Parts: sequence; C-alpha cells; structure tokens
Amino acid sequence: MAKIRVKQVRSKINRPANQKKTLAALGLRKINQVVEHEATPQIQGMVRTVAHLIEVEEVK
Repeated sequence: MAKIRVKQVRSKINRPANQKKTLAALGLRKINQVVEHEATPQIQGMVRTVAHLIEVEEVK
C-alpha cells in the first residue's frame, strides 16, 4: 500500500472542532510537523477534511 507524507502548514486556531480533532487524529500538533501514514481510505478521508490546512505528498 502507498504511503503519504502529511505536513501541517496552517494553524488550527479558529477552526471547527471536527477539523481540530482530525488534525490530532492524523498526529499533527504543530505547524510544519510532518507525519507519514498508509494511504488507506480512512486516512484519505481525513486528509480531505483538512486539505486546506495541510500539504500532502506521496512517499516512494
């Protein structure tokens, strides 16, 4: 399964609670923090929820 690298680039301040919880579930706590995840449908849905706050790239 493919891996993706997720980086938080915008703040979670003044965002709805579901977006804050989604960032936490992805393991992102600070701006510029990077985490890697398997590209499962669940993770891809979480990424879509906070797409405006993060950058995503595929890891080879």
